[in-house]
This record gives sequence, structure tokens and C-alpha cells, in this order.
Amino acid sequence: MAFMSSFRRVLGGSATALPSQFAAIRHNSTLTSPKLFISGLSRLTTDEKLKESFSEFGKIEDAKVITDRVTGRSKGFAFITYSSIEEAEKAREGRNGKFLDGWVIFVDPAKPREYRPPPQARPESSDSGFKVNKTIGWCG
Repeated sequence: MAFMSSFRRVLGGSATALPSQFAAIRHNSTLTSPKLFISGLSRLTTDEKLKESFSEFGKIEDAKVITDRVTGRSKGFAFITYSSIEEAEKAREGRNGKFLDGWVIFVDPAKPREYRPPPQARPESSDSGFKVNKTIGWCG
């Protein structure tokens, strides 16, 4: 019996403490640039809707919903750049975890783009225009 009550106390104590710790960590990360990353967007959200929704917090210099090259549909995330870090912080506090076009959105600081090495060269083709088959043995 004592074991169960101590077990419940350990689980109960850690379960209530963890969410507040994680929320504090996420909220305490300070902005270093006025650019924000917005995730969780609806596929129907456009640049104009995004700009209209976030314009109440300050002057927006750029608002861009990232779209798929082939289909032209939203990928579900966007970037917004404000004129100052203070405006970006107000927008982050005011819109994080709120609804936009029926979806809950998350507002986080944008990270700098990581370097990607250029793509590898494609296999060379022969003089006749066909790809060189380097398979060893007979393939049927």
C-alpha cells in the first residue's frame, strides 16, 4: 500500500512539473532576429491571410507561405519578417497556439538556413545517348 502511494506521488509530481518546465523553456528562448517561423498552417492559408492575421502586432516587411513547386499548394509553414524584434516578440506571444483558418498554429524564432552541399553529378551517358549500364553479369 505504501509502495503504491509513493509510486503515485512520484508519477503525479513529475507529471505536473514537466509541462510547466517545457512551456517555460519554449517561451524563454529570446528572439535574435525579427524573422518568425509559423508552422501548423492550413493548406488554404495564403500570403494575404497570413499578413492580415499578423499585421495587428506591427509592421510586416515580408510574409511568405512556402508552397510546393509542383502542386502550388501550401506546405503548412511560413515565414514572417517584422521591422523590429519587439514587434516579432509581441506577435509570437499573441499568436502562438491560436487558430488560423481552423488550424492551431505555432510561432517560433526562425533559424538560419543550413548549408547544403551541391547535388552530386548524374551518371554519364555513352556516345549513343544511352546511360551506361554497369551491371556485372547477364540480366536475362
